[in-house]
Amino acid sequence: MTTDPLRKHVEAAGDLFDPACPTRRLLDRIGTKWVSMVVKLLAEAAPGEIRFAELQRRMPGVSQKMLSVTLRNLTGDGLVARRVEPTVPPRVYYRLTELGLSLEVPLAALRAWAEAHMAEIDHGRPDNH
Repeated sequence: MTTDPLRKHVEAAGDLFDPACPTRRLLDRIGTKWVSMVVKLLAEAAPGEIRFAELQRRMPGVSQKMLSVTLRNLTGDGLVARRVEPTVPPRVYYRLTELGLSLEVPLAALRAWAEAHMAEIDHGRPDNH
């Protein structure tokens, strides 16, 4: 057993370079453009909810299947809550959980960084010369 506090933190954090690392698996799930868009839209509506069809309408380019998979994963991870009204057809609503709301801060920072540096990155790409 180690008594070095830094070593304990590293062990608890996992090894990002290990394919079995839980942190790596989570980053794979939350690091997509669709997750970022869903979290942004639901954060803007918080503490309210948004219906599935409204999310799809506000996310140009997302297929119904991709949005369903994204929402299912976010719900399974405890970041999004799902509520179904038993109407015909059923109305399905989504909202961020407290944990999901905490994800908006780092994702917003990443989006801001991307917006600030996209021109530089585009300029440096070989296919843009």
